[in-house]
Amino acid sequence: MLPDALRSRTPGAARATRAGAALGALRSPRATARRLRAALSGYGGDDGAPSWVSGLLAGVQAAVLSLLVVTAPALAAYVATSADPSNADVGWPRAVVVAGAVWLLGHGGMLPAGATTITFVPLGLSALVLFVAYASARRSAYPTASAWWAGVVGYLALVVVVLVGVGGAGPAGAGAAAVVRTLVGATVLVTVGTGLGTAQLGRRVRRGMRRLPPFVAAGVGGGVVVGGLLLLSGAAVTCWWAFSGRASTGDVITGLRVDLLGGALLAVAQLAVVPNLVAWATAWVVGPGFSVGAGTLYSPAEVTAAALPALPVLGSLPTERAAGGVLVVVPVLVVLAGAAGGWYVHRAEATSRGRHAPAAVGVLAVTAALLLGALTLAAGGAVGPGRMAVVGGSALLVAAVTGGLALAGAAVVALPADRHVRAAVAGTARATADRVRRRPAASDR
Repeated sequence: MLPDALRSRTPGAARATRAGAALGALRSPRATARRLRAALSGYGGDDGAPSWVSGLLAGVQAAVLSLLVVTAPALAAYVATSADPSNADVGWPRAVVVAGAVWLLGHGGMLPAGATTITFVPLGLSALVLFVAYASARRSAYPTASAWWAGVVGYLALVVVVLVGVGGAGPAGAGAAAVVRTLVGATVLVTVGTGLGTAQLGRRVRRGMRRLPPFVAAGVGGGVVVGGLLLLSGAAVTCWWAFSGRASTGDVITGLRVDLLGGALLAVAQLAVVPNLVAWATAWVVGPGFSVGAGTLYSPAEVTAAALPALPVLGSLPTERAAGGVLVVVPVLVVLAGAAGGWYVHRAEATSRGRHAPAAVGVLAVTAALLLGALTLAAGGAVGPGRMAVVGGSALLVAAVTGGLALAGAAVVALPADRHVRAAVAGTARATADRVRRRPAASDR
């Protein structure tokens, strides 16, 4: 028999004690209230304010700043055109409403446009929201969980105010599903942004990765490497398109006959869709390509073009001459990215059995497919009626091709380099050879 003092320190007794204490805390309303007050109080600055207040103010600040970035050009355009008699019935509140609706569109919202619904999300606005949420939380919020979630609540509160303020011109005019989509998109963006700014999200991601089996975590990391390399390839292709199509872009700008202010506003507006163009270029690198209007296709093997909206950024899209030939081998870049991800898996040294490396390669392929599929889905949508209801790439097709090619590239590098795989293959080969050698001896008997 152990003494009571030693018995209480055994691992089983310690776990039982902690479990009993936790259960008692949950059952006691007074203890639960104390825990809630502690979570809300956190720690603050010299003024003694709880830390969640800093997060709440940071969230509201991020929403206001990002909204002002969209509203300021709209008001500038109103001032520049207010002297036109045809705009006599248009007041500045209308410009603010339009800016608010576009701001909500950047959160994943949908806008009514006559008989159609605009579902195209300008990812540049989404990136702006993400960055402003991060910067506001990094500068103004305390690095606590309560500040993180208070920042999310503060931001969403202003999103709801704008939703109500723009009325039928915003997602509310497109139905309840559009409102839900806007709120979900805003929640995702501000949760990631403020989570990174308060250092809470990164801490939880690292903690979650440590809880995964090592080979699974290595596979996830390899998939992120593949996705990042393909995104860089898409950015490089976008720069190539912009350089080679600069003459067409200049013709579009000349045809629009915009003044200095109009040109500046047009440039700012086009920045909102440049990330979408990068995502389309990434789908082009993968192979399936993308469409800008029903019946069109832009891929390495084939380009089927049609009339495009008069946007200078679309003048850089490839023509029929920029397809086929040597460009059909462009998807090999996905195999090379998969090989880089496979090398990452190998260097992680996270395997201890022969089946771990193939499983890690499979996780890599699934991760890369999910990342590219999600990017393609986010970058597409409807921008108008008729043909323009189909813009972007096929998320399922891009995900499938990415997963398959990345799997091939990673398997070629990671599997032969893994010593446990080599040992398993060698053991299987020896066992097979032994069975083959024993089989004739058995038949002679």
